[in-house]
Amino acid sequence: MNDSALPVHDTDQRLTDLEIKASYADDLLDTLNALVARQQEQIDLLLREVSRLRQRGGDDGQSAGPRDPRDELPPHY
Repeated sequence: MNDSALPVHDTDQRLTDLEIKASYADDLLDTLNALVARQQEQIDLLLREVSRLRQRGGDDGQSAGPRDPRDELPPHY
Protein backbone atom coordinates (compact mmCIF):
# COMPACT_ATOMS: atom_id res chain seq x y z
CA MET A 1 0.00 0.00 0.00
CA ASN A 2 1.26 3.44 -0.86
CA ASP A 3 1.46 5.85 2.11
CA SER A 4 1.54 8.94 -0.12
CA ALA A 5 -2.16 8.57 -1.01
CA LEU A 6 -3.23 8.71 2.62
CA PRO A 7 -2.27 12.38 3.25
CA VAL A 8 -4.05 13.47 0.05
CA HIS A 9 -7.26 11.79 1.18
CA ASP A 10 -6.86 13.33 4.64
CA THR A 11 -6.30 16.77 3.11
CA ASP A 12 -9.37 16.37 0.89
CA GLN A 13 -11.49 15.36 3.89
CA ARG A 14 -10.23 18.31 5.93
CA LEU A 15 -10.94 20.67 3.03
CA THR A 16 -14.46 19.24 2.67
CA ASP A 17 -15.05 19.67 6.40
CA LEU A 18 -13.89 23.29 6.21
CA GLU A 19 -16.20 23.96 3.26
CA ILE A 20 -19.12 22.51 5.20
CA LYS A 21 -18.30 24.67 8.23
CA ALA A 22 -17.99 27.75 6.02
CA SER A 23 -21.39 26.99 4.50
CA TYR A 24 -22.98 26.73 7.94
CA ALA A 25 -21.26 29.95 9.01
CA ASP A 26 -22.60 31.76 5.92
CA ASP A 27 -26.11 30.51 6.64
CA LEU A 28 -25.85 31.61 10.26
CA LEU A 29 -24.57 35.02 9.20
CA ASP A 30 -27.51 35.48 6.82
CA THR A 31 -29.94 34.43 9.55
CA LEU A 32 -28.41 36.82 12.07
CA ASN A 33 -28.40 39.68 9.55
CA ALA A 34 -32.11 39.15 8.91
CA LEU A 35 -32.77 39.07 12.66
CA VAL A 36 -30.85 42.30 13.24
CA ALA A 37 -32.72 43.99 10.39
CA ARG A 38 -36.08 42.90 11.88
CA GLN A 39 -35.06 44.11 15.32
CA GLN A 40 -34.00 47.48 13.92
CA GLU A 41 -37.41 47.84 12.26
CA GLN A 42 -39.07 47.06 15.60
CA ILE A 43 -36.85 49.57 17.40
CA ASP A 44 -37.69 52.25 14.84
CA LEU A 45 -41.40 51.49 15.21
CA LEU A 46 -41.19 51.66 19.00
CA LEU A 47 -39.27 54.95 18.90
CA ARG A 48 -41.96 56.47 16.68
CA GLU A 49 -44.65 55.16 19.03
CA VAL A 50 -42.91 56.60 22.11
CA SER A 51 -42.52 59.93 20.34
CA ARG A 52 -46.20 59.92 19.38
CA LEU A 53 -47.24 59.08 22.95
CA ARG A 54 -45.06 61.84 24.36
CA GLN A 55 -46.63 64.35 22.00
CA ARG A 56 -50.12 63.16 22.82
CA GLY A 57 -49.41 63.17 26.57
CA GLY A 58 -48.21 66.76 26.45
CA ASP A 59 -51.37 68.01 24.71
CA ASP A 60 -53.70 67.51 27.69
CA GLY A 61 -52.13 70.24 29.84
CA GLN A 62 -50.10 68.02 32.16
CA SER A 63 -46.61 69.13 33.01
CA ALA A 64 -43.80 67.21 31.42
CA GLY A 65 -41.85 67.18 34.70
CA PRO A 66 -41.25 64.16 36.89
CA ARG A 67 -44.29 62.58 38.51
CA ASP A 68 -44.72 62.10 42.22
CA PRO A 69 -45.31 58.37 42.90
CA ARG A 70 -47.71 59.29 45.73
CA ASP A 71 -50.05 60.81 43.14
CA GLU A 72 -50.43 57.38 41.56
CA LEU A 73 -51.40 55.46 44.71
CA PRO A 74 -54.75 53.71 44.59
CA PRO A 75 -57.56 55.57 46.46
CA HIS A 76 -57.66 53.11 49.39
CA TYR A 77 -54.21 54.18 50.64
